[in-house]
Amino acid sequence: MAALLHEPGDLLVVTGLGAPSYDAAAAGDRTLNFYLWGAMGGAAMTGLGLALAQPDRRVLVLTGDGEMLMGIGSLATIAVAGAPNLAIVVLDNGRYGETGAQHSHTAQGTDLAAVASACGWRCTATAFTNAEVKALRPRLLSEPLFAVIRISPAESPRALPPRDGAHLADRFRRALGVAPP
Repeated sequence: MAALLHEPGDLLVVTGLGAPSYDAAAAGDRTLNFYLWGAMGGAAMTGLGLALAQPDRRVLVLTGDGEMLMGIGSLATIAVAGAPNLAIVVLDNGRYGETGAQHSHTAQGTDLAAVASACGWRCTATAFTNAEVKALRPRLLSEPLFAVIRISPAESPRALPPRDGAHLADRFRRALGVAPP
């Protein structure tokens, strides 16, 4: 995560439930990070909505394999929408981390990059090493890319970002220069 979010500039980051939010916060909490709490399966579609609403801004969605599997239909919708300013990264540890670390379908052979490709994503990638992650970063910042990063299922210490949904929405709107409702 530190390699992905190194010097993010004005990158808009949407994180999925659990480890993607914890890891993004550990890499550096910022007002342009929008952490989703309690929206399992919704990070990719939230990222699409943001990319369509902010077409001059780059949007990066960071989610996990469990959440992406729960929102799998979004891959086709996002591919059809074709937002050129949106990239999605799936941190794939082969586990449903928030519910007890049961094996996810990716641990049983489901290839999310292949699924995304079949849904119409033109650019997909899978990374297994830190060097491959670093090589992906420029692409994530410049093209509509769906990337899977295979990570260890080992538990790491967690850094919890703010959990107050109203606070997060308000600070994100302010960072975008959009008046709160």
